[in-house]
Amino acid sequence: MTHILFAHNDRKAFSGCGKQTLPFGKPETSGEDIRPTSRPVTEDTAVTVRTAQAVTVMQRYEVKYVLSADQTVLLRERLRGHMEEDAYGKTSIASLYYDTPDRRLIRMSVEKPDFKEKIRLRSYGLATKESPVYLELKRKAYGIVYKRRVQSTIPRVETFFSGRNDICSEGQIGREIRYCRDFYRDLVPSCLIIYDRTAYYEPGGDLRLTIDENPRYRAEDLALDVSMEGKSLLEPGQTILEIKIQDAMPLWLAGILSEGKMRKSSLSKYGEAYRRQMAKAQ
Repeated sequence: MTHILFAHNDRKAFSGCGKQTLPFGKPETSGEDIRPTSRPVTEDTAVTVRTAQAVTVMQRYEVKYVLSADQTVLLRERLRGHMEEDAYGKTSIASLYYDTPDRRLIRMSVEKPDFKEKIRLRSYGLATKESPVYLELKRKAYGIVYKRRVQSTIPRVETFFSGRNDICSEGQIGREIRYCRDFYRDLVPSCLIIYDRTAYYEPGGDLRLTIDENPRYRAEDLALDVSMEGKSLLEPGQTILEIKIQDAMPLWLAGILSEGKMRKSSLSKYGEAYRRQMAKAQ
């Protein structure tokens, strides 16, 4: 398959690709909820979530819902017999978003264009200078989410953004991440998003589902090795449901959503944090 690097901010160039050529290879059956691994990450290590190895390539539809406490209880009950909680249980995840000093990436994202992208550094639990972290490029095009990521450490990522080293391989994944850094230039830590996630998988299938509790953000102390504290993004008891699918949503899951009167949401954690920061500044 021919791989394509999207023309940044060139919507005409992007729209000309058409849905059939939105590249990035064969869709993977896993999500971004892979926990740390000591195995080096390369382009050919993309595997399913049940192997607990690093995923570098992801392509899927993602649908979000903001649930009340009662809706969350109902959902967990109805999932029994259909999906299983992954072996890691509830895990605290922190994502440090990088942006230009004038917040160019998030400003474009909240306008909800056909194509948008974010670059972030993710850890599972409180990171250290030596623990594995994951530099991830996330793009969304015509409703489909594409992700590329590489495993590294905090010091190496810091020097990568300063232009003093290169943590990426020479393959497609490395080229895309490096191109994003070089295109935007001066990318700096902008916002830290933290939440407590429980991931579910469908045995023998591609369906993935996550429930995020206590989503919170921090606009200061922007480092993954400081703390897991932050200001709440939702009302007490509310959670964020994300359904990650390769094709159509199964009827049994659609039935649960209908029974619980669960409505789709366009909530972006980073976008909501940005709005709150802008409202506070006014």
